[in-house]
Amino acid sequence: MTGRVHRVASAVLSLPTHEARMRRTPLALVAALLVAASPALAAKPAARAPAGTLAPVTSVEGITEYRLPNGLRVVLFPDPSKPTVTVNVTYFVGSKHEGVGEAGMAHLLEHLLFKGTPKHPRIPQELTERGARPNGTTWLDRTNYFETLPSSEANLAWALAFEADRMVNSFIAQKDLDSEMTVVRNELERGENNPHAVLLRRVLGASFLFHPYGKPTIGNRADVENVPIDRLQAFYRKYYRPDNAMLVVAGRFDEAKALQLIQGSFGKLPRPAQPLPRTYTEEPTQDGEREVTLRRVGETAALTAVYHIPEGAHPDFGAIDVLTEVLGDTPSGRLYKALVETRKAVRASASNLQLQDPGMLVFNAQLREGQSVEAARAALLQTVEEAARTPFTAEEVARAKTSLLKGVDLLLNNSENAAISLSEWAAIGDWRLLFLHRDRVEAVKPEDVTRVAAAYLKPSNRSLGQFVPTPKPERAEMPPRVDLAALLQGYQGRAAVTQGEAFDPSPAHIESRVLRPAPVGGLRLALLPKRTRGQMVEVALSLHWGTAEAVKGQVKVGEATAAMLMRGTKTKSRQQIQDTLDQLKARVGVSGGPLGAAISVETPRENLPAVLRLVAEVLREPAFDAQEFTLLQQQWLASLEKSRSEPETQGGSAFLRVLGGQYPEGHPYYVPTVDENIGMVKAVTREQVMAFHRNVYGASNGELAAVGDFEAPALEALVGELFGDWKSPAPYARVPQTFLDAAPRSLVLETPDKANAFFRAGHNVQLREDHPDWPALMLGNFMLGGGFLNSRLATRIRHQEGLSYTVSSALTASPLDEVGSFTAYAIYAPQNAARLEGALREELGKVLEKGFTAEEVAKARSGLLEYRQSRRAQDDGLVWTLANYLFYGRTLGFDAALEQRLAKLSPEDVRQALARHVDPKKLTVVKAGDFEGAKQKAPAKAPASAAP
Repeated sequence: MTGRVHRVASAVLSLPTHEARMRRTPLALVAALLVAASPALAAKPAARAPAGTLAPVTSVEGITEYRLPNGLRVVLFPDPSKPTVTVNVTYFVGSKHEGVGEAGMAHLLEHLLFKGTPKHPRIPQELTERGARPNGTTWLDRTNYFETLPSSEANLAWALAFEADRMVNSFIAQKDLDSEMTVVRNELERGENNPHAVLLRRVLGASFLFHPYGKPTIGNRADVENVPIDRLQAFYRKYYRPDNAMLVVAGRFDEAKALQLIQGSFGKLPRPAQPLPRTYTEEPTQDGEREVTLRRVGETAALTAVYHIPEGAHPDFGAIDVLTEVLGDTPSGRLYKALVETRKAVRASASNLQLQDPGMLVFNAQLREGQSVEAARAALLQTVEEAARTPFTAEEVARAKTSLLKGVDLLLNNSENAAISLSEWAAIGDWRLLFLHRDRVEAVKPEDVTRVAAAYLKPSNRSLGQFVPTPKPERAEMPPRVDLAALLQGYQGRAAVTQGEAFDPSPAHIESRVLRPAPVGGLRLALLPKRTRGQMVEVALSLHWGTAEAVKGQVKVGEATAAMLMRGTKTKSRQQIQDTLDQLKARVGVSGGPLGAAISVETPRENLPAVLRLVAEVLREPAFDAQEFTLLQQQWLASLEKSRSEPETQGGSAFLRVLGGQYPEGHPYYVPTVDENIGMVKAVTREQVMAFHRNVYGASNGELAAVGDFEAPALEALVGELFGDWKSPAPYARVPQTFLDAAPRSLVLETPDKANAFFRAGHNVQLREDHPDWPALMLGNFMLGGGFLNSRLATRIRHQEGLSYTVSSALTASPLDEVGSFTAYAIYAPQNAARLEGALREELGKVLEKGFTAEEVAKARSGLLEYRQSRRAQDDGLVWTLANYLFYGRTLGFDAALEQRLAKLSPEDVRQALARHVDPKKLTVVKAGDFEGAKQKAPAKAPASAAP
């Protein structure tokens, strides 16, 4: 799923998470909507197109829409700075369109569209061979499928032909339904593990009595398990058609050639004679408060309140977005100040659902044990429902608008993400709403925010709680529906974003462009100037300090020190730092621990000096405010306590403690238990944090890399000015990792009342990345448990037996020490534990004994090389590669040599390498889940294999 949920994780909305690409795009939410009859699009006059070509329908800021005779909407977003091309097809059908007995059908159908067509019988393999990054997502009003591939005419032609083919020719077969149904059920059960997510589902269900927005997209177990194949096929034929879809092509491509390819693929599809069905259910005005209580195993209490708001295209939504930000932001938001700063809760947030039909405003609060639910509830409702009584100030509104508009600018500078976001806006009503909504947010005034708060944040419009008889109920009436054609008549938007250069991401070309000047102070530099879309720059800064003995017992102190840096400096509050970054359209991330820190920066060229000056102030002059430290500690503990009962937390910790048991307590690599983690966090003091920063922080040892639109000499001089004289008071020596030949163990951990179980198996490997076997091991693991749903493990465990929604393996090696590991991971229903482990061991044994076919190796090698090339094409990843390689003493020549070795590998080379380093007899296996509960629920004739 992809939900356009402003400031709320999509998992909280209980939608399918393999499809959830969570974005904090500022304009409100991701979701979508069936445009049963697409509104007529007003277009600026276009020149007459040559005979046989498509004429533009409308164009906004460099993005152009065309319309095929069969009704398909085509949107082209050229971006020559991207060495990739994204093809995204959105169908205006989602869970809103499901009938009785069909809950979850739209999402289940999305899974089946990866099962193949007569022309494309093995979709995961074909996508993997082309180095594609694909996915499919489902939500309330829409379903979409996309793949990002290395840019070439051949890849674009293949992707367009492939998507046109599966639009009408997918198998939708009973055998695929049988295997995939259990996978989807496994995914559904995973969502049931999070009581906070379940709470939101229950509240939304209570708030929509008639409209299908109250149903979770993932569906319900009975419908998913029992849906007849003929109903699924009929659903597919009804909604998967060109006149109910929009195609977006974004990235590097020739527009004229793309249109020709689109006409040759999608243009051949007929428009069905049967008209599209129309949805017409409207939720009646809510006439009183509603309440939901959820009782499940968990560690932290939570509150959720939701309020009905208008459709996403309504003029009020700009002010609603600002209202959401003002109430829910951290740390400036009114809820944060009323709940978190007063210690009535540890977290408070706000979000909104911007949909085709009237949606919701959502408010959440998370509590720790000992905090009063009644007090938090009273504070939350008072802050929300009396918000209009304290008119919103110009400062509050300006801050919110700056934050929201920054997100739009950053989105439009990433054509891949924007391509997917455009389909979300099309689902709301029209893709141009992205730009119109931006304009509306820009025009919001404080009195607009006060007005919408008064209109919609009423007790009678709330779903949280109990029934209260009210003699004269106030009701939030929804305004009349918007005429989209009139609304968008003549709208043209603004000037298109500055384009970047076409950049070759091969190792040789990158090396020819990278500058590595002399170190500045203690920092080694790697600089790659190039023209980028929107003149964006990425910077990565790594700092190293301390020795194993010096930082003994300081792990949480070091982590807390880094976590406090962005919470205020000696001259700027946490809020002022956030406001400044919003004004500079910058993203800055700071993380760290006892042995160093990592800082990432993304900002436009013109703002780079100001952003780096702020980063230097954050690093060198932190305030370590007492209240902020207390809040950090409380939030940290709440997160740890919340995870205490989760199978993945318990199982993951136990697994790592076996494989990493060579380090004594207090060592920076020691693996603590969950309870030890909690105890260490409780023991950290503000004074320890201040002393740690004073005694070890500095730039005496580190690396800085930059990729993007900047002048290298100017950046080099600025780095020297900001960090050249900043020395770490403490000595530094890299703390090496040591190999442990851990004895195999089998652990079963009970986590009651959790529908989904956790599985991990693996052992340590004595290996470094420069080992001669490393290329073969990479390729072998790619075929065993990597690729897009196309590995041996995925084929057996997910596709054939339907045991796990996600299954994978990993082979790691350290770049510096002879320390690595082989691991396999899966989630599953507890009663399938024995089957899952048996299937995994059997597939691993086949690979080690018989290896892979020549065809498998050839196709996997092609896909793996494409994946590596695609990763180097992403500036945010490339900048960290350059920084890390400075630390490792490498250049991109390492990649070139590795890929040359990959190209020469035979199937037997791969098998022998795996056999030398992977041993099934050494596997430690950890399973965590509600195995006792599964036994009790099983019928009396259940086989013994139900045991873990």
